[in-house]
Amino acid sequence: MTFSLDLTTEGPRDALRARATPAEKPPLIGLTRAELRAALVASGIVPERQAKMRAQQLWHWMYVRGVSDFAGMFNISKDLRAELDKHFTVARPEIVEEQISSDGTRKWLFRFPPRGAGRPVEIETVYIPEEGRGTLCISSQVGCTLTCSFCHTGTQKLVRNLTSEEILAQLLTARDRLGDFPDRDTPDGAIVPAEGRKVSNVVMMGMGEPLYNFEAVKKALLIASDGDGLSLSKRRITLSTSGVVPEIFRTGEEIGVMLAISLHATNDDLRDLLVPINKKYPLKELIAACRAYPGLSNARRITFEYVMLKEVNDSIEDAKGLIKLLKGIPAKINLIPFNPWPGTNYQCSDWETIEKFADYINNAGYASPIRTPRGRDILAACGQLKSESERMRKVDRLALEAMMIAGHGEA
Repeated sequence: MTFSLDLTTEGPRDALRARATPAEKPPLIGLTRAELRAALVASGIVPERQAKMRAQQLWHWMYVRGVSDFAGMFNISKDLRAELDKHFTVARPEIVEEQISSDGTRKWLFRFPPRGAGRPVEIETVYIPEEGRGTLCISSQVGCTLTCSFCHTGTQKLVRNLTSEEILAQLLTARDRLGDFPDRDTPDGAIVPAEGRKVSNVVMMGMGEPLYNFEAVKKALLIASDGDGLSLSKRRITLSTSGVVPEIFRTGEEIGVMLAISLHATNDDLRDLLVPINKKYPLKELIAACRAYPGLSNARRITFEYVMLKEVNDSIEDAKGLIKLLKGIPAKINLIPFNPWPGTNYQCSDWETIEKFADYINNAGYASPIRTPRGRDILAACGQLKSESERMRKVDRLALEAMMIAGHGEA
């Protein structure tokens, strides 16, 4: 039995439920083609001589057609569909809540099985529609280890890594909800790009540090960019890291997506406070890794993210330090107005200060767009994500867990 609860205090909302995934049935989503073939053969329901063909059929249904039930795979025999359903699942995660901002931004709270965490886990995923494109911000971990002082997610301790299936499930479910698969309708009133894909871009900028979950992220992004499936261009996929230096070169070499660095300071003393991983991988090492990023060019620039914190890192001297630090690196500098969250001690820089900072960067020859805050009213903006269950009072959270365990919600 699964409970879907509205965990916010803003009034009742419909809880959206997808079919629960039985723990005993392994998912096929998130497997490589080779792993998919091996799983079919190992199950005993597909002979080895048919495995490649059957795997290709399943790949098409999962990633091109977006089917989440074997019953809908019509070019596979009814008997084989029944056997597949006995052994595997392609179901979506439970959607605990969907929130829609006044600006069209959508935030989903997904619930996944415990998988070693002791109880079901929850993560948030955000969709940001703009003219000409729709960007999906995907999470890679439940919680985070990095404790960046300006980030809401950093106040939630790490529970576990997400699997490749769970990373891809965020993309697949978002496309379901937005009508972005063939023969699907877009919800009435939804704000989406007028033409083309509803989800055209993916950013690994949600909860967690992607490079601390490298293998699962790598597998998920290679599947997402596979030309015979979801077929997202690698130039439309951006992975953001706070600076896990040993994995940066591997990201370019083995995944080949665009890179973003969560920078936020131009000297080690300040960055140690804002982004504590800097104590392990200081700026000198981080910038050297950026200069060596495979494929780096004016056509494939690194994005440096810089949150604007009032009277902390927003002076013209800071801007000068930023230009000096990045000299010679093909780069774009995203200036992010700080998005407040409950309990923070930081304030957003004044708009005039942000514009002066941006002008200085622009005059030095770097593109420095000021990111428009999106979804602030539903805590969906940059740095605001945190599992809704973590926002609950402890007594309420314990009551929820007791209810789920009593109803076998952890199965």
